[in-house]
Amino acid sequence: MRRYLVEIASAGLLASLAASASAQSDMYYSAHHDYRVVEVTNGLIQPWSMAWLPGGDMLVTEKPGRLRVVRNGELLPEAVPGVPEVHYRGQGGLFEVVPHPDFAENRWVYLTYAKPVGDSSTTAIIRGRLENDELGNVVEIFAAESVGFGHYGGKLVFDGNGYLFLVVGDRQAPATGDLPAHPAQDTSNHNGVVIRLHEDGSVPDDNPFVDSDDILPEIWSYGHRSPQGLAIHPETGDLWETEHGPQGGDELNRIEPGNNYGWPVIGYGVNYGAAGSPIHLGIGQEGMRAPAHIWVPSIAASGLMIYDGDRFPMWRGSIFAGGLMGEQLARLHMSDDYREVVVEETLAYDMGRIRDVRQGPDGYIYLAISDRAGEEETPIVRLEPVE
Repeated sequence: MRRYLVEIASAGLLASLAASASAQSDMYYSAHHDYRVVEVTNGLIQPWSMAWLPGGDMLVTEKPGRLRVVRNGELLPEAVPGVPEVHYRGQGGLFEVVPHPDFAENRWVYLTYAKPVGDSSTTAIIRGRLENDELGNVVEIFAAESVGFGHYGGKLVFDGNGYLFLVVGDRQAPATGDLPAHPAQDTSNHNGVVIRLHEDGSVPDDNPFVDSDDILPEIWSYGHRSPQGLAIHPETGDLWETEHGPQGGDELNRIEPGNNYGWPVIGYGVNYGAAGSPIHLGIGQEGMRAPAHIWVPSIAASGLMIYDGDRFPMWRGSIFAGGLMGEQLARLHMSDDYREVVVEETLAYDMGRIRDVRQGPDGYIYLAISDRAGEEETPIVRLEPVE
């Protein structure tokens, strides 16, 4: 560990010089790999998620409700038709795009979005067949029993064993009042939860609460605030999640079935409002899991990825988290068993709000840069190693 601390201290010194260095070149420095940031495509409005198809096409969701295709490095001018109406307001919009693991055979693409529900909205999943750049046979496979206008979650991941995981936020319920009644601690709804489903939206019969009368059977874990990242570790199969804390205290959690991750009892941020009271009275409370890593101050953690490519061999096994407010990419070097964070390194800083981070099929690391207001076109870039 001492070696990594020395390396990261050196990286911090280099980072302080990088701004002036990058003014002269496009090279950035890190503890293990120097890299360049190269633009892949531009012209996107609030890109939210990226995914690749077997033929090489990149799919990108735009929060206003459009599914886009990047082919041979060019953004196709027209959005993919067939995407359902989204509630595009505030935090609502079109979120994740995930091809089915057997896309080459079945052509299924999964989308999450803020679904209009009367005067409100909820988090929903649809799947459809993508053929000839059109989305058809669209079917809703899940809609959360949770309505509101914020903290939608929406991140989606297949685990490689036929199961699909979704995160849903707590709908911005205040961290005050009678805590057992807080929506994130009330398992009769889908507020502040991780959901586990079969690929068709049905409920697996080995979910932790499937036999409970007072807990919704889709729930895999609960006690979450505003989940923003979700990823499966390729070495261990562990499910990792990031979520926003209030004015600080962003969290990285290793998700295990049936666990309560403590919101609003466990927290490392500060309540909104004039009082600004800290939220940490419940840290270590019995029956609740504390996070594996926190960010204070907040970076507004967003997309999540675990790297296992060959382009950056010294980063294999590291967890990468984008930062919105922090405008950075955090690399978390893990212990030998990939269960604990050893040290954190800051990469790709001051480039804008990083909404999503993905490993491409070429082994490069791709970042979606998003303008919060949706008033400017923004790019997708990638990190390439410099020998």
